[in-house]
Formats: sequence, structure tokens, C-alpha cells
Amino acid sequence: MSIRVGEAAEAPEFPTAAKRLIQDSQIRRNVRHATDVIRGKRNRVVAELDDWEQLRASAHAIKEHTLRNLVRYLEQFEAACTNAGGEVHWAQDADEANQTIVGLIQAEKKSEVIKVKTMTSDEIGLNTALEAAGIIPSETDLADLIVQLGRDQPSHIVVPALHRNRAEIRQIFRREMNLPALSDDPEELAAAARAYLREKFLRVDIAISGANFVIAETGTVCVVESEGNGRMCLSLPQVLITLIGIEKIIPRFEDLEVFLQLLPRSATGERMNPYNSIWTGVSPGDGPQRFHVVLLDNGRTQVLADEVGRQTLDCIRCGACLNACPVYQQTGGHAYGSVYAGPIGAILTPQLQSMQHSQTLPYASSLCGACYEVCPAKINIPEVLLHLRSKVVENRDAPVYERVAMKIAALALKNADRLSAAQSVGRIAQKPFERDGVIANLPGFLRGWTAVRDLKPIPKQSFRQWWAERDQSK
Repeated sequence: MSIRVGEAAEAPEFPTAAKRLIQDSQIRRNVRHATDVIRGKRNRVVAELDDWEQLRASAHAIKEHTLRNLVRYLEQFEAACTNAGGEVHWAQDADEANQTIVGLIQAEKKSEVIKVKTMTSDEIGLNTALEAAGIIPSETDLADLIVQLGRDQPSHIVVPALHRNRAEIRQIFRREMNLPALSDDPEELAAAARAYLREKFLRVDIAISGANFVIAETGTVCVVESEGNGRMCLSLPQVLITLIGIEKIIPRFEDLEVFLQLLPRSATGERMNPYNSIWTGVSPGDGPQRFHVVLLDNGRTQVLADEVGRQTLDCIRCGACLNACPVYQQTGGHAYGSVYAGPIGAILTPQLQSMQHSQTLPYASSLCGACYEVCPAKINIPEVLLHLRSKVVENRDAPVYERVAMKIAALALKNADRLSAAQSVGRIAQKPFERDGVIANLPGFLRGWTAVRDLKPIPKQSFRQWWAERDQSK
């Protein structure tokens, strides 16, 4: 079985990638500015709703109910979509999904497609598969277009080109669109992209989309976006292929009421998305006349089987956890080595890969809890991070010195006298490494504790000693 989540399987470990990226001051400035702006807008529009916490609770309840009845709702969606004129295909993994989509395009005897809202296609490496089959894919979302033309990788769930500033975008457009006189004025950049894409919208007959939500009872698909490019992709081509992760399904049409309030506020700080495209099957003479849905598993049923980790599948891809995460703000998205960056990527990517790769990602967090506080679906990301860390430890063969050190620590922590003795030894041992009130540059295998942080030395008096002296002085 092939499971590809971006390039995560081949990506360097997070500490290695992060150490390199935090040295790029331009990317850090770009990421910090963008996340600060989005977070500020989100906070303002969330504060307008008195029932925000009730909406979060409702979203969590809907998603949890759906996941526990996923098979029933998927089968209900398949029946409803088929009755409405759509055709549903099932894909166990990335290879099967890619083969299905390539086959559908080849059956139409076409060699070019336009794409929108297809993060899941990045997960399975669809563009690579299309190009290998002689099919040209063109991204139409502005940020995805910037990433594609810049031969780059996405760095954010909602704003894939967040790490680029407008001067860098100008250079990309000048080169790829042959516009040497283009300035970095935002309106001029947007106009250049609009002209570049308009020709494709009017010419290309096949579109590939993702989906934000899929409704079981009606067979309906929903895509939300802010630019209008999605509307063009979903209405002009003759053939529409929609790739959907099986966790995107919700039971009823009325459930959209909850999610269409939560998603725009959490993702971009808007009260509602400017474009909400909702369609069911095929309508003769209106829009695509051949509609295919590819339902993708690609490791999701394995995540579903984990009682703690399954809440990861509640994610509605708003990116709020990235904007709130102090680690993401310092490193940007490329350090995660996956299309899914930030806190949600740190728990989703390893699970989709059955914990075979990306085992450093669960440690890419300070466990501050900011991600949990902003998550509209109330995913307890810190809980899942700790759960995955325990799996990493259980599955790895720890060095002998580490096992011995942990056993010694366990013995000391189980007994107050032994702990006091260990603290006394530690006070003596730390003296050669203590500088200006911190411990730095520990030797040997202890170096990992001080490579990226300064440790406070063991105090001259422990809390237990202070408490004992306090009692005696009474």
C-alpha cells in the first residue's frame, strides 16, 4: 500500500529542518506578519458571537458522531450522489486514487486539467502522477498558483504561499508569465493572475477539486473560497473530478449551518466566505455534465481505529492552530516536511503514515495548548501529541544510556530521600556548566537538553527543604 503525504517520508527530521529554516530571517518575517494579521482578524470576528463555544461544541459533536458511524454515512452519500447523476469511486491509497483520476482524464482524451482547493491531491502527489501521464495540471487558487509557478512547496493549510511576500511574488510572475514590467502592487499582481487564469478557465474542459464538506443525506459537495476561482472551476468545465478524504463527510445539510460559521472566522477572519459553492450531482445543461467523486482512505481508517488519535479526523482545515502556534511562527511550514504543517500536521502526518515516518513531528510543539484553544472542532491536539510521543517511545529501540538514565530517574523519583540525595549530587555536578544563572553546553548525550534551550540550575534549597524549615520555625 502506498501512502504519500507530501514529501514527508523523504523529508529531513523536524529539528534538522527547523534549525535551517529559522536562520532565514525573510521567511520568519513573512510568516510572523501573516499569522499575526490573520490571528488578529480571527479574534475580532470570533468576539462578535456570544455562542462561539456552543458552535465549537456542536461541531465537535457532529464530527465525533459521524466518525463513529462513518461507514453508514459514506454509503448514504454514495447512493444519494449516484441517484443525482454522479459517479463515486473508492480509493484505498494514493496509488489507487492517482490511477483512478488519470484513467478518468485519459478516457476523456484530454491532456490538461485545472485544479482548485485540492490539498488532498498534494497529499497523494497527484500533480506528479498527472505529469508522468502527460497531463498538465494548473492550479487556480492564487496561493497555490504562486507555489506551483515558483516550483515551491506549500507552507500553510489555508494560505499555501504565506511564506512569500509581494516582491517575491512579482519576481515569480515576471518570470513565468513573461511580464517584465510588472510591479509589486497587489492590484496589479492580482490582475496578472486573473488574466493568466482566465484563458485556462475558458479553454480547459476538465477540473479537479477538493471539498470542504460532503453531505451524506443529499449527496451534496461544498467548497468554500475567497477568490472566485473555485466557482469558475466548478461551473465552466464539462467534467469535474472531486477528490475527497472520507473524513470530510457530515450527516445532514443543516449541519452546514454550524461549519459555515466556524470555518471562515477561524481560517481567514471573515464572517463568511465570499464564495460558497454547493452542488449535487449533474444538472442537464448547467455546469459539468460528468461528475466523479473519488473517496480517499489513504490511512484514515487506521487513524479512526485509535480512540485517542481519531479526533485528528475532526479537522476542518481552517489553519487556526498554525496561526496560534509559537513553533510554527518561528519555523514556517516547510520544516514539517508535509503538505499538512503546524500542530495539525504534527499529529495527522505521522498517523496517516502508520507512524513509520515523521516520528519527530509529535515533538514539534511546546505543548502550550494554544492550538486546542483556537480549534473550532475542539481537537485536543496536545493530548494527541503526547499519545503519539508515547507510541514513538514504545516503538523505538532506545540507546542503553537512555534506558539506564530513565531507570535511575524512576528510582530517585519514587523515594523522597533518594530524590534529595540526587539533588545534592546534581548541585555539585552542575557547577562546571553554570554560567550567569543558567546551565549551557552540557556534554555527551546530555547535550540535547541545552542545544536549543538554557536550563535553570538546581536551586540551593528544594521546596521540600524549605517546607521542612518552615514547619520547624513555627
